[in-house]
Amino acid sequence: VFLTGERTMKRKIQELMLAVWLEHKFRKDEILTLYLNRVYFGAGAYGVDAASYRYFGKSASALSVGEAAVLAGLLKAPSRYAPTSNPQDAGKRGRLVIEQMVSAGFLSRVEADQTIAEPVLLAAPRFESAPFFVDHALREVRALTGGIDADLVVRTTFDPRVQAAAETGLIAGLAIAAMEPDIEAAAVLMDSEGAVRGMIGGRDYARSQYNRATQAQRQPGSAFKPIVYLAGLERGETPDGRVLDAPVAVGAWAPGNYKDKYFGDVSLREALARSLNSAAVRLQERTGRANVRETARHMGWQGTLTTGPSLALGVDAVSPLDLAAVYAPFANGGFRVSPHLIDRIETADGDVVFQRKGTILEEAAAPRAIEATNEMMRSVVEWGTGRAAAIPGYRVAGKTGTSQDSRDAWFAGHAGGLVGVVWVGRDDNAPMAGMTGGRAPALIWREIVARALPPPYDAWTEEDPIAALLQTGG
Repeated sequence: VFLTGERTMKRKIQELMLAVWLEHKFRKDEILTLYLNRVYFGAGAYGVDAASYRYFGKSASALSVGEAAVLAGLLKAPSRYAPTSNPQDAGKRGRLVIEQMVSAGFLSRVEADQTIAEPVLLAAPRFESAPFFVDHALREVRALTGGIDADLVVRTTFDPRVQAAAETGLIAGLAIAAMEPDIEAAAVLMDSEGAVRGMIGGRDYARSQYNRATQAQRQPGSAFKPIVYLAGLERGETPDGRVLDAPVAVGAWAPGNYKDKYFGDVSLREALARSLNSAAVRLQERTGRANVRETARHMGWQGTLTTGPSLALGVDAVSPLDLAAVYAPFANGGFRVSPHLIDRIETADGDVVFQRKGTILEEAAAPRAIEATNEMMRSVVEWGTGRAAAIPGYRVAGKTGTSQDSRDAWFAGHAGGLVGVVWVGRDDNAPMAGMTGGRAPALIWREIVARALPPPYDAWTEEDPIAALLQTGG
């Protein structure tokens, strides 16, 4: 509650002083209550009551002895012993707790044997629980409240309909793309003002709580190219202007096109739609790398940016959440936003701790240049590398991205006021044979965003076989 996790002598002295103060001010049961109401129980649950609802679907006051023993047992290593991800070890830990209760005189041998014989059943997982969203929201709450010691009511940007679309769309996209089971996926959906409506941090939260949507920093590849073209358009280029697509060298660096295919003299629109590397590098060099970096910063890029010519090909790492924020100005007419999950925080008594006041930070780029880049990104989807992301009835603007050796594959774009980013890759950064952003990421993006958009696609959920499968538990 009071201290950081640093391992220093100063912290140990502070612990000693706080321990004496706590012993003087509170009874033992009050200290235990303080601890149990705040400690992490795994699966995104903080506090014993939240954990009870998360695992067993009821208040902690209604738990059986066996259920309570499971919760007590997982405190040693919450993520490892969480019954949703490791039921066997969670059961062993629960039985250990029961045996300790016998030794301490809280249970008789007969009562303990009866408790062990009763099965402990987990509550059915809630489809809308969005554990990755909740985990990141809790981190945001802690950063915004500065460790306030009070019960808080938090109002988030979460939209259960959008999250359900993301979950269902991911399953459908993975099935269509026939993705290998060791390839992970992440997705972020936000509105044009930066409010995150849905989030997927991995294929299976029970297997891994690592949130790839917010914590993974990966190379966006060609998903960075719209920034290069936007920088050029802001400085006098036009979509129909010409650029040479042919082998290029900048010093000792000589990037090649996909499958070494070149198209000669092309328009900027075609160069972006076909994701031509050599054309993008040439455009960057005549626009100026410093100008490209400046445009990226104005659009909301938070991380480092190389000063070398490889800047144009997206070699600087970014998270899916941060890339979605960079794409948001394309959806809102050219304004930089602050990506966020929290709108308001107040105490249980109604005192306001935090209230978000506007999400538009500043103009990111001229509306004319934004619209011209959007038109070029629509060509990406209409006849370029992102055709798999097309949604009938909507004008989709987006860009595929593939990093070197297909270690990362992306699709980022917007439609109907909704910004979406999908990433696929391996956690160990190993290559994915034949994977490009125009394949699985674009397919998954389409399946997710089509379900999240307004009519006619909201009616799709009733006929959608994937949604029906989930609803029936099939």
